[in-house]
Amino acid sequence: MKYRVRNQDGELEFESFGQLEQAWLMGMVEPSDEVLQEGHQKWRRADSVAVLATAKRHGDNVWGGSWFLFVLIGVALGTVALVLFKQAATEKNDLKWGLGFLVAIVDVVLMTRVTVNAQKRRNPHHGLKR
Repeated sequence: MKYRVRNQDGELEFESFGQLEQAWLMGMVEPSDEVLQEGHQKWRRADSVAVLATAKRHGDNVWGGSWFLFVLIGVALGTVALVLFKQAATEKNDLKWGLGFLVAIVDVVLMTRVTVNAQKRRNPHHGLKR
């Protein structure tokens, strides 16, 4: 069954609901766009289609691209910080304490950024309230 989507820029046609859902997940179809199902006369807002509004990306996208690399870097930085803390405690070295805290702060900032970006990428319509 075909679906048509229109907005102020024009109109697109999708061969199946699956294609429409993929376009929604990629952010090509916005909540304010209008959708018309083949055989129907009434246009509906995309965010009023329950299956679209609750659609989420699958976890396989997390392992693609550079996300996994940044997670590994974060784990490595956390390990380095812990080793520096242990050495600083046994050697009573203030320089290693400071360096350990610096590495830990960089790690926290990196992992916070990765987490926030992962949430935004997973759900392109994260501002949508139902």
